[in-house]
Amino acid sequence: MKTRRLLLAAIFACVALPACARSKGDGCVPVVRDAWIRLVPGGMPMHAGFARIDNPCDAAVTITGVSSDAYGSASLHESTLVNGISRMRALPQLVLPAHGSMELKPGSLHLMLMDPKKPLKAGDHVALRFNAGKGHDLRGDFVVRAGN
Repeated sequence: MKTRRLLLAAIFACVALPACARSKGDGCVPVVRDAWIRLVPGGMPMHAGFARIDNPCDAAVTITGVSSDAYGSASLHESTLVNGISRMRALPQLVLPAHGSMELKPGSLHLMLMDPKKPLKAGDHVALRFNAGKGHDLRGDFVVRAGN
């Protein structure tokens, strides 16, 4: 009876946790965590998105784009400091190493979210999709935070 309860608990945990989610391919799916969007003061039509993406899989995953029904466009970007000047550039892809993680954070890798389709306020939730190919589209629930 105890073994049966442990087995049921393990099955329930796998169903409840995103890391156990199944997809096409080998069944392993990276997980988007701690995801948030920073609103820009003044109602500007661009926001920035941040998150941690963990890859528990045995193979690296290449993210080639991002999209959301809540924005006109979304893209991967990187901010760097070059000769004391902050520069930002679009990235065609991000490679998430096997058994590794990547952090999208202010002043570094991040998402540029342009032209929100409706006004957003702190506390709203926005779904974003990361295109990772091979049936591994990742989904993240991003909470909106006031800019600071």
